[in-house]
Amino acid sequence: MSPPVGRHDGWLRLGLWCGQSGSSRVEEVRVITIEDVPVREVWSRLSSDAKAVLIDVRTRSEWAFVGLPDLSGIGKQVIAIEWQTFPDNRINPDFVGSLSELLDVAGVEKSAELFFICRSGGRSRMAAQVMAEAGYARCRNVTEGFEGPLDADRRRGRRSGWKVAGLPWVQG
Repeated sequence: MSPPVGRHDGWLRLGLWCGQSGSSRVEEVRVITIEDVPVREVWSRLSSDAKAVLIDVRTRSEWAFVGLPDLSGIGKQVIAIEWQTFPDNRINPDFVGSLSELLDVAGVEKSAELFFICRSGGRSRMAAQVMAEAGYARCRNVTEGFEGPLDADRRRGRRSGWKVAGLPWVQG
């Protein structure tokens, strides 16, 4: 049930429930914010925190043709799971369930720092948001992504991103 605009019968426009008919009960609204973290900082945190995880949410074709971050040098593996399927770009309806299962099998706790990466930071932000809503407390977005934004020539992989930063990666 959504509150009407303004104040009416216990609802405040802010979205906080303040009770009806004079009740003083207040329910807290949880606001989830996703921290944007640059690629070099992600590498630093992955290297220094044994529990931190990198989750690549790009498509299988992107992993195969563009490449994958390589965490073998720090004794880790990337968890690869599609946020959207290719070629139809449908959001994976079982994303939360499938990723939760992968994390559970890997022994990752809900309090671990999870870094979500995609091509340039859009899909990864959405994936981080839904996992935070599912109870994973420290979901982060890799802002520059694997290839970064388009340059003046409308090409990726030249301005910023995992590859441009010179971080380890392998061809899928």
